[in-house]
Amino acid sequence: MSTIARRRSGMDYENFIFDTLPRQGEWTEEEYLSLTDATNRMVEFTDGVLEVLPMPTDRHQSILKYLFLALNAFLDPRGGVVQFAVLRLQLRPGKIREPDLLALLDAEDVRRQDRFWTGADLLVEVVSKDKPSRDLVQKKREYAKAGIPEYWIVDPQQESVIVYRLQGKRYVRHGLFRRGQRATSALLPDFSVNVTDLFNAARQTRRKHKS
Repeated sequence: MSTIARRRSGMDYENFIFDTLPRQGEWTEEEYLSLTDATNRMVEFTDGVLEVLPMPTDRHQSILKYLFLALNAFLDPRGGVVQFAVLRLQLRPGKIREPDLLALLDAEDVRRQDRFWTGADLLVEVVSKDKPSRDLVQKKREYAKAGIPEYWIVDPQQESVIVYRLQGKRYVRHGLFRRGQRATSALLPDFSVNVTDLFNAARQTRRKHKS
């Protein structure tokens, strides 16, 4: 195949994809679900619009792993469940997010559905560099509106953990935690995380890669 033919073939493919897929603002929830069933990319959905999230970094995943293991060790013996991305959470019809961690106090909760969850008791987001306001502002507002009782924001850049609890229809700060402190939960009174160990887990991973 000539160079021109290959280019034309590529353009035909791009035109086919462009003409076949719904345009931004026109996606249905089922079309979004079908798309994300077939990919491991993190893609979120709001009223017909797709938002493709950046791929997580090693540091991001190391923090997430530490928190998942801590939450799982706490919740599992108590009959709860925690899952990690990529797992879809429907906040309302037409609004689907993919939190980094999702937890329910009861593993048999009817909101725990196979294709996606329809609610959660606790959510965790690790702030991404590309758009910090997504986790710090936008999702905070959305999760409160959806009635999620507790929301943790872990910020690797600031090395901080902010825990919010739901009061009425808005979040109030339960605590801001940094190195040398333990991040505590309002929803789970006996659960806490050593912030120093949390962020050291990510640093240790980077040192291993350099050695």
